[in-house]
Amino acid sequence: MPASAPNSQQEMRRRNLSRVLHAVAEEGPLSRAGAAARIGLTRAAVSTLVEELLRGGLLVELGPGRTGGVGRPGHALDVGERGPCGLGADIGVDRLAVCALDLRGRVRARAEVEGDHRDSDPDHVLARLSGLVDQVVQEASGAGLTPAGLAVAVPGLVGLDTTSVVRTPNLRWPVTDLRPHLQRTLPLTVGNEADFGALAELRLGHDVAQDDFVHVSARIGIGGAVVLGGALLRGSRGFAGELGHIPVHPDGRACGCGGRGCLERYAGEEAVLSAAGLPAGTGSTRSRTAVLRRRAADGDPAALRALRGAGRALGIALAGTVNLLDPRAVVLGGELAVLGRFLLPPLAEELERRQAAPGPVPRLLVSAVGTDGPLLGAAGSVVGAVLDDPMAYAPRTA
Repeated sequence: MPASAPNSQQEMRRRNLSRVLHAVAEEGPLSRAGAAARIGLTRAAVSTLVEELLRGGLLVELGPGRTGGVGRPGHALDVGERGPCGLGADIGVDRLAVCALDLRGRVRARAEVEGDHRDSDPDHVLARLSGLVDQVVQEASGAGLTPAGLAVAVPGLVGLDTTSVVRTPNLRWPVTDLRPHLQRTLPLTVGNEADFGALAELRLGHDVAQDDFVHVSARIGIGGAVVLGGALLRGSRGFAGELGHIPVHPDGRACGCGGRGCLERYAGEEAVLSAAGLPAGTGSTRSRTAVLRRRAADGDPAALRALRGAGRALGIALAGTVNLLDPRAVVLGGELAVLGRFLLPPLAEELERRQAAPGPVPRLLVSAVGTDGPLLGAAGSVVGAVLDDPMAYAPRTA
């Protein structure tokens, strides 16, 4: 109908601006001709879009040079060193971290502090986090970057489309809304740390896991996330992926969630360290994990036994998920990813025993983004919002 045409044209323009900016951010520097070839528009159409992105300060011209096309050199386009950036924060059981990511996905500012946050006062922890955010904003601003939003990863359940953490078995916080503690003019997003870790894998990780994979975030607790068809599976209330509370021994150890025999009581970081003879009080979690890795590499029987038990528990919990969803890959992330060479063989054995479908089990991979997955995924979600709707975040020009 005629009345809807202007809206359709506006949406098409917005979508095409996004396609150009995505192409340059992900594959640049590119010439106008190179960008046109990659997104399937005419060079004239791309030139018009590029001019708008240049005026908005989202692209810069680097000058003539060969940028992947044929014929005469074109003027190279790239995302600038200045402009919008994404702020990400990670509330861990044993650390707080904040970073600023530019449109290329580079970390341009970062701050981190360690501390035990179990049974802590949320007001105190969130005040420390707010201070770290201010520190990173100041550093990013000094580099000419303007935060477009703040996304916070938490080790717990977050209400769908809210900023409230409704359950944190390892922090043991009451229901807490983060917005009053992080009052700023920036858009605020709060999400589960495993979900943000999966988003980091989706954008920065293994090509083989690009469309369909299960992400296991193994830290002090264990979180999980599912990506199907390139999209994060959220669930009706936003709680999908709680892998850590799948029972692997129904009459086993009591868990902080109220159940018994949950996966994280056998494969969570603290459980594995304790089983290996490295209980709490013998150093920081990170230092004890490094000791465990060295002992396992040296063939220490207790270390290898603890890791084999954790790998088997992971395999038991993942078997049902694999049979239900048939993913292409399983990606092990979080702090225990550094122990992947010891965890993946027993995990694979359990999957092979329990997989219902014929053929090989899904690819088993160690995270390509390391232990910073939740932090990078949180900041990357803000960057993604800028790339998806560029002119909504363009710096104001005179």
